[in-house]
Amino acid sequence: MFDFRPADDCPKPEAYRQLVDAADALTSGERDAVANMANIAALLWDFLPDLNWAGFYRVVEGELVLGPFIGRPACIRIAMGSGVCGAAAATGESQLVEDVHAFPGHIACDAVTNSELVVPVLRDGKVTAVIDLDSPIPARFDLEDQAGIERLASVIATRI
Repeated sequence: MFDFRPADDCPKPEAYRQLVDAADALTSGERDAVANMANIAALLWDFLPDLNWAGFYRVVEGELVLGPFIGRPACIRIAMGSGVCGAAAATGESQLVEDVHAFPGHIACDAVTNSELVVPVLRDGKVTAVIDLDSPIPARFDLEDQAGIERLASVIATRI
């Protein structure tokens, strides 16, 4: 049995260190990308409070296709450059959005989402997937969250 949850009073940088360590432990030696994404989505859900969606979109034939996630049903396909996820995939840069309703071209898969963090997963300089985190709380994510998820993306890049 796995129990990787951090303590409730754990400082954010330490929680992200523990999250990355847990993801590394769970995915090390496992070749199945879907299994690894599923376990990482579960870790994200357990480690990060105030989320309504956590998971992956994969780059498949030039568009984003829904991968493993936890949350309400989501958009299945997203064009490169469309919405927050498409912007992250097209630019290869993280998107930290305090108010998704002010983001040009935002795609509202879940009407309760108010803020979003999307981090590209890069392998050999190419975006292969994005990690998408949604929250009903405006400005839920900050630069510490971005740095933590970027570190996670780096560690799992060859495993998904």
